[in-house]
Amino acid sequence: MVRRLVAAGVGIAIVIVLALVINGCVKSEKRQSLTNYNRDVNQLMQESDTQVSHPLFVALTNSTSKSALDIEQQIDDLLKQAQSIAARAGGLSVPGEMANAQRDLLLALDLRVEGMTKVAALVPKALGGQAKQASVKIAGAMETFLASDVVYSQRVVPLIQQTLTSGGIQGLVTNPSRSLPNIGWLEPAGALSRISGQSTNSSGASTGIAPGTHGSALLGVSVGANELQPEPTLNHINSGANPTFTAIVEDSGENKETDVKVDITVTAAGKQYKASHVIDQAQPGTKYNVEVTVVGVPQGEAAKVEAYVEPVPGETDVENNKTTYLAIFGE
Repeated sequence: MVRRLVAAGVGIAIVIVLALVINGCVKSEKRQSLTNYNRDVNQLMQESDTQVSHPLFVALTNSTSKSALDIEQQIDDLLKQAQSIAARAGGLSVPGEMANAQRDLLLALDLRVEGMTKVAALVPKALGGQAKQASVKIAGAMETFLASDVVYSQRVVPLIQQTLTSGGIQGLVTNPSRSLPNIGWLEPAGALSRISGQSTNSSGASTGIAPGTHGSALLGVSVGANELQPEPTLNHINSGANPTFTAIVEDSGENKETDVKVDITVTAAGKQYKASHVIDQAQPGTKYNVEVTVVGVPQGEAAKVEAYVEPVPGETDVENNKTTYLAIFGE
């Protein structure tokens, strides 16, 4: 009887150990599948940004001064690359918990393909002497890229992060992605200005600007000794309710600029707190430390900080004019 009881106890112990091992393996496999999915999405979106979106807007900028044949061929190639990325996204190994994120990911990438298709069809007209007429439709096509960015930032990223957290995975970042570099492309006059390389006034007429490139670059932002890290990093800032931001701004063009305006906007607790500073004169290649104090920032609240260098006349590439940070302010 004793031997039977011992044998039964050993058997039960073995069953329990096996159950724990199997359960551990299942959980480990589940966590690994979630991690792999996040990694695959990051890779695809990085390719979408660096191999499609960025080259597209580089090609479109000042495109009327370039070889029309080369630009059209380049954009056709970029369209094929966008289609390839969307197709690869459809073939990802998707954990069941990521089904909703996957659905919205495919929508975001399909919107980018749709936007690329529209632009590819309009570029020949823009480069064939109909830039003004085509810019209206190109600006409309840019709304498709904006919709893609909204879907990705407001749906895909949060859903992936929520699922990772639910699966017990901490510290993994789902990379941000943006196919529309700036909202200036949404306005026909802005699209025309970028495509033609000429500044336009509100009526669309060209204005005289000095030859050569014009522009400013935002190189970084700090508060005291804290150098802020762009989203999705959360910055903890001990500055009190009236933080002074130091923005490093460079005249990145070939011309001296005047009245370069730097805006800092803090959004917290449902309100915006904004302040600005103007650089009276900026010399080409020179860096400036611009101090901007924002008053009344709520303490202990999750906040979004946007640093923005407003475009100067003749500036056509404003991709490096704005950076967004996430922060919590305290004493």
